[in-house]
Amino acid sequence: MQQNNTQALGREPVGRLLRKLAMPAIAAQIINLLYNLVDRMYIGHIHEVGKLALTGVGVCLPLIMLISAFAALAGMGAAPRASIFLGQGNQEEAEKTLGNAVTLLFLLSVILTAVFILFARPMLLSFGASENTIDYAMQYMRIYAAGTIFVQMTLGLNAFITCQGFSKISMLTVLIGAVCNIILDPILIFGFHMGVRGAALATILSQALSMIWILRFLTGKKTTLRIKKANLRLKKKIVLPSVALGMAPFIMQSTESLIAVCFNASLLRYGGDLAVGAMTILTSVNQFAMLPLMGLTQGAQPIISYNYGAKDEKRVKQSFKLLLLCCVIYSMVLWASAMLFPGVFVKIFNNDPALVRFASHAMRIYLAACGVFGVQIACQQTFIALGNAKSSLFLALLRKIILLIPLIYLMPVLMPANKTTAVFAAEPVADLLAVATTATLFFFQFRAAMRRMETETSEMK
Repeated sequence: MQQNNTQALGREPVGRLLRKLAMPAIAAQIINLLYNLVDRMYIGHIHEVGKLALTGVGVCLPLIMLISAFAALAGMGAAPRASIFLGQGNQEEAEKTLGNAVTLLFLLSVILTAVFILFARPMLLSFGASENTIDYAMQYMRIYAAGTIFVQMTLGLNAFITCQGFSKISMLTVLIGAVCNIILDPILIFGFHMGVRGAALATILSQALSMIWILRFLTGKKTTLRIKKANLRLKKKIVLPSVALGMAPFIMQSTESLIAVCFNASLLRYGGDLAVGAMTILTSVNQFAMLPLMGLTQGAQPIISYNYGAKDEKRVKQSFKLLLLCCVIYSMVLWASAMLFPGVFVKIFNNDPALVRFASHAMRIYLAACGVFGVQIACQQTFIALGNAKSSLFLALLRKIILLIPLIYLMPVLMPANKTTAVFAAEPVADLLAVATTATLFFFQFRAAMRRMETETSEMK
């Protein structure tokens, strides 16, 4: 009975499978965002000190994102490989991959906890904490750092539930944590008068509950892959390829804060506080709008990986084409909405007339190329699903590190008449260059992968 979900990855119609796996993944992404928003809403309403407390917790965000990035390094690199092994019928290697991921996540948790407890203060000060906000940031980070293992295990191992086709179970992991956090936040923050400490404690207790849920599932009867003591010992031939494949999502997540710092520094120089405020809104809109794309790729990953391992060329191509079509349609709808009704998105966050006008104009520039971004994310995530570590890593570095960061500083030199507009224009220019490169690379690499699969299948007959 427990094999049905996994075997369906190679049998059920691709369209139905993608719908079944992607919808819970999209829901999980949205729930996770609301999870974080509700946390900040409660903190912002702490009597008398809410504004400073919220700012202090906001400064912790880069460190929190770094913890999530390390979870992606271990989990999102190993899970696609486990899917491929399942498609090959090699459950033993798939379970060894899971076991090694558990150990790697544990070791990363220990290291990160030690680093953040010892060096949190100088790191927070370097990320923008002031003498007025550092105490609140430290109150939050000390407790959050102590619960790093819960965050790492929850985020990293949930990918192994998704990779087997249990997308609803994966969504419930996020939902359980979110509901627990929403209930505990007011109790600990206001009821026990713990303030910022209460918010941090509510978060890690919620993550601990989610971790228990995951561990019970991955050691229970319904799962195809089980955590076994014999597979916990790290082996280079398992860990190194998994980490190599996980580098792309690691870079994508860990560089978000760096990019935000670069944008804000340039915009403050050329456009002042108004431009920085607009950028905050644009970043929030962009992050929320991209959640369905992330859900789509998470739903498609186990389908592509499993059938690639099973050497089913037809289903791999069907899965990619459907993913590409869905991603492009969604990104084009998003582009049209942003171009036609930018003010609607801006007013969700602020009603100040000057900021609405400025941010609405900036949105049309910043999201000018988002219509083609569906191509970028579909191809890049398919590289990960196919286990192509080199290409996925190159593309992750290309868009953000090689293109976007230099363009943030180069565009004002190329467009001196309006340097603020030039900074916002760095995003679409980077997108267009990245999409062109990605599509070209994918065309050749995907064809080569399909030819190899066809050759291997012929040799097996």
